[in-house]
Amino acid sequence: MNFVFISPHFPQNYWNFCERLHRNGVQVLGVGDAPYDTLRQELRDSLTEYYRVDDLEDYDQVLRALGYFTHQYGKIDWIESNNEYWMELDARLRTDFNVTTGLKSDEIERYKSKSRMKEYYQKAGVPTARWELVRDKASALAFIQKTGWPVVIKPDKGVGAGDTWKIENEARLDEFFADRRDIPYILEEFVDGEIVTFDGVSGPDAKPLCAMSHVTPGSIMDMVNEGKPLWYYVDKTISPALQRAGEAVLAAFEARSRFFHLEFFRLLRDQEGLGKKGDIVGLEVNMRPAGGFTVDMMDFAAGMDLYQIWADMVCWGEAKHPCPKPSSYCVCASRRDGVRYLHSHQEIREKYGKVMKLESRLPPVLAECMGDQMYIVCLPDRRSMEKFHQFVHALAKEK
Repeated sequence: MNFVFISPHFPQNYWNFCERLHRNGVQVLGVGDAPYDTLRQELRDSLTEYYRVDDLEDYDQVLRALGYFTHQYGKIDWIESNNEYWMELDARLRTDFNVTTGLKSDEIERYKSKSRMKEYYQKAGVPTARWELVRDKASALAFIQKTGWPVVIKPDKGVGAGDTWKIENEARLDEFFADRRDIPYILEEFVDGEIVTFDGVSGPDAKPLCAMSHVTPGSIMDMVNEGKPLWYYVDKTISPALQRAGEAVLAAFEARSRFFHLEFFRLLRDQEGLGKKGDIVGLEVNMRPAGGFTVDMMDFAAGMDLYQIWADMVCWGEAKHPCPKPSSYCVCASRRDGVRYLHSHQEIREKYGKVMKLESRLPPVLAECMGDQMYIVCLPDRRSMEKFHQFVHALAKEK
C-alpha cells in the first residue's frame, strides 16, 4: 500500500501516524515543507521517502511531488494529513489522482461549511442553534429580535474558535461589522452549554471502531479569544444520549474510514427550541483527530494506542487492537507566558510528577489558542481534576 502523508512533521505528535503505518507494512511517503534533517528520527525511520516542497500552499509543487511518487512507486492508495487546515488540499489531490479512500473535492463542502453542516444534523435528528448567514447589520438585528442577545458570529468556514465573536449588544455588533473580514460568516443564537465531544476512528460502515469523549468546562471562545485559562479532560464515560447523537451524526455525514471529532453542547439550562438541561445539541463536525495532544490523552486515559487503531483501519478496515474504556480522567491544563502564576513550573512538576504523562511547550501557531505551556496528568476523580487545574492556574497576588 502506498500512503502519502501530507505534513507528517506537524503537529509534532503526528509522526506516530506514520510510525504505526510503517509498523503495519505500509509504504509511507511524506510531503512537507520542513527540511529533511529537521524531522525527528522516528519519523525519518517510518518514511519510505520524503519530498520537500518550499510551500504546501503552492499546489503545483505538491502536485509534482505526488506525480514523482506515482512514477516511482505506482498508484497511490491513500492521501491524508489528518489536519483540518489541509483538508481541502487532501481532497483536491485525491480527486486529481483518483484516490477513492477519502473525500474528494465535490464532497468536502459538507465538512468545511458550518451552514452546510446544519442539514446533516437535521438528518441525524440532532437539534442545533438557529442560524443564518450574515448579510448586513439590518438582517442581523432582525435575526436577533427572534433569538435575543447574546448571539455568536464566526466564519462559515474556519478552523477552531478563532475569529469567533460573542455579540451582547448593538455596539459590539457595530464593532464586528467594522472589523469583519471579506468572508462568509454565520450568525447563531447563543447556546448556554459546555462542550462535549465524540472522538475516535470510524470504519468503512461509518460506525465507530473506537470512541471516547472529552469535556471543556467553561467557554472555549473566552479561552481562545480572551486568553482565559484552558483546561479540558477525557471523560471516563460517554453518556447514552451523546453516544446516540454521535453515531447518528457519523451516519448522516457518511463519515467512513477516518478520524472524527464531533462537537456538541450539553445544555446547562433549559433553552426554548433546543431542549432541557443536560440535553445534547449539535455544534460542529471535524473529520480529523481532536487537536493538541488529545489523541495521546485518550491513550493515557485508557491504556491503549489509538494511532495503531487508526493504522489498522487504514490497512484492514477494522481495529485489530483493543479500545478499552478509560480507567482514569486525563486532564490537560495550559498556561500563558507573561501571566504571573502563584505556583512555578517546578512546583507543578514536584506536586504532580508521579501522575504527569506529558508536559510540553506549544509552537506559536497552537499557543495562540491553547497556551504556551501545557501539562497532562491522569487522575482518579473529578475532585482531583478540579484541584489540579486550580493549582496550575492560580494567580499570584498583586503586590
